[in-house]
Amino acid sequence: MNSIAARIDMKSLSPFARLPILFFGMLALVIGVLSGLARLALDVPLIAAAHAGTHGPLMIAAFLGTVISMERAVAIARRWPYLAPLCAGLGGLALLLGFPMITAHALFIAAATILFCGSGLILRQQPAPHTATLALGALSWLIGNLLWYTSGAVALAVPWWIAFLVLTIAGERLELTRFLPTPPSARRVFAALVALMLTGLASSYWDMEFGLRLFAATLLALALWLLRHDIARRTVRQSGLTRYIAICLLSGYVWLALSGLLGMAGGFSPGSPLRDATLHAVFLGFVVSMIFGHAPIIFPAVAKIRMPYHSAFYLPLAVLHASLLARAVGDLTGIILLTRAAGIANATALLIFFLTVLVSVGRGKSRPDIKENR
Repeated sequence: MNSIAARIDMKSLSPFARLPILFFGMLALVIGVLSGLARLALDVPLIAAAHAGTHGPLMIAAFLGTVISMERAVAIARRWPYLAPLCAGLGGLALLLGFPMITAHALFIAAATILFCGSGLILRQQPAPHTATLALGALSWLIGNLLWYTSGAVALAVPWWIAFLVLTIAGERLELTRFLPTPPSARRVFAALVALMLTGLASSYWDMEFGLRLFAATLLALALWLLRHDIARRTVRQSGLTRYIAICLLSGYVWLALSGLLGMAGGFSPGSPLRDATLHAVFLGFVVSMIFGHAPIIFPAVAKIRMPYHSAFYLPLAVLHASLLARAVGDLTGIILLTRAAGIANATALLIFFLTVLVSVGRGKSRPDIKENR
């Protein structure tokens, strides 16, 4: 977790009060995963099948929006930023309960607005490239939500949602490069890539093909930048939790690079046969790898629950990457049965991960003597 998130004072919401908010996000995750399987023509519970059309909003705006907003609220250490994860979670609940779509739109827009205001507060308190990147990430989420509301088309919001996730993660990783002898030129390249990314997204409004290909090229370049300059290149040589996090990060950057390559071939365009592989390379391969890697640190900080590391955390990571590779092969070759089997395995990886987390939390409660970084 970044150093900002370590500053938690008495104005912050108590860990006990945070859990109900996280529950809404977890609910969106469960239904979102099942609705994704429904999109692959697999049998799922009726409530999930009914939300196959909102698979993306449930996974990104509701689940990831809740989790990321919660982490940022903990970092800001005030009460009002917690309205962002609350609104994101309630937005997902509004989708699930069949409320008028305007209700979900309003809640997601409110969540992104509050997150942007909170990120702006941090930027004002600590002007730096990484805090500016985090603020731009929050702004991207807000723009994506507004585009979804005004157009009614989720596809128009997806690239901006990707920017939200990528810039949030990249901004937090950029902060850690201060511990390395990173040359000023590398930081200037990073800033240029962020500017080009947003330029590509903005230009896609007038020329979708050009804009999305430029956006994809910046994802590839940013992945290569992170592979070159992230501290994970050094920490991967260590052991225990530190090595595990580094492997999650580096493998996630590889998937981000692949999504950029596929996107440059038109994978981000609606209707493209490469779209499923492209989107899941970034959302599952990149984003979920980051979640797997940081969960042993962020979850205890947010919930104030011990979660000792164990090598078993590698199992869901391995299943995730293997199943995602199979899914990409199925998408690129048109083997539908392989894509469906891989989709089930994707969901299984998430299930294994959460079971591993529960077991780790149980070990932390029953064995307080267990070391955190074994």
